Amino acid sequence: MTSRRVVIALGGNAMTGADGSATPEAQRDAIREASAHIAAVVATGVEVVLTHGNGPQVGNLLVKNELAAHVVPPVPLDWCVAQTQATIGFTLTDELDAALSERGLSQRAAGLVTRTLVDVDDPGFREPSKPVGRFLPREEAERFVSLGQIWEDRGEKGWRRVVASPEPRSVVDSPAIHALAAAGFVVVCAGGGGIPVTDDGRDGTALRGVEAVIDKDLTAAILARELDADTLVIATDVPNVMVDFGTPSARPLGRVTAAELRQHAAAGQFARGSMGPKVDAALRFLDAGGTRAVITSLEHIADAVAGDDAGTVLTR
Repeated sequence: MTSRRVVIALGGNAMTGADGSATPEAQRDAIREASAHIAAVVATGVEVVLTHGNGPQVGNLLVKNELAAHVVPPVPLDWCVAQTQATIGFTLTDELDAALSERGLSQRAAGLVTRTLVDVDDPGFREPSKPVGRFLPREEAERFVSLGQIWEDRGEKGWRRVVASPEPRSVVDSPAIHALAAAGFVVVCAGGGGIPVTDDGRDGTALRGVEAVIDKDLTAAILARELDADTLVIATDVPNVMVDFGTPSARPLGRVTAAELRQHAAAGQFARGSMGPKVDAALRFLDAGGTRAVITSLEHIADAVAGDDAGTVLTR
């Protein structure tokens, strides 16, 4: 099967150095490499919409908040997401333009700072549980607690901030993304799951940013549905989803059904902090009417889009 429009969700490994370094130089080098793979997908003739992670970048901003809190007010988390979207977005569009030009392709990239709607009544707001940023001693953490943040004692490592992680409901800016894609642009959008916003008016007229982070893969599944994409590709740092990972019986999953993948998930095969959200996103996309979802490594995404059964392939 050849895709017509594909949403590709880049994992954090595409944004940092091989050793996890998040220096500007390491980030640009990693993004340059990722862009070459994206350009190979564009060269197949499909429309590409690209989203990405931002965990290390938001972590860096949170450290700056901590170090400068006695001089300037800490920047709220929704602002951190917006800032990292813009930084990664312009870097990706620069590198994508260069990679597309090298292939003699006429398409160009466009970046869009993107909002994602969440429910103000989402239980994630009542029980913040998503750890972000670095560990701190109690006395330092208490300074931020006094500013309204929630920190938890994590034992020997110290205290760590926890924030809400509500379910994404819709991508507010999907009409603009659709228009850009239809005009021929490779669109970079919804980074880090999107800037979390709630709608106080319940009709789209009273949006406001909120202190939260959204799972980027779950947002990618919603975005793919709203853009009527037929394929969702979740790029990670391994070529396949594994079952019995870390044991002698470990094996990769190739083409699987939704029922098979759900059985593995119910058996606890996929960790919540790593492969679990990716599997969940792939299943949600198909449940919402998507044709095909693939989880694979960055270097295999062109084959995945071309329908060569690269990676773990989920079809209806």
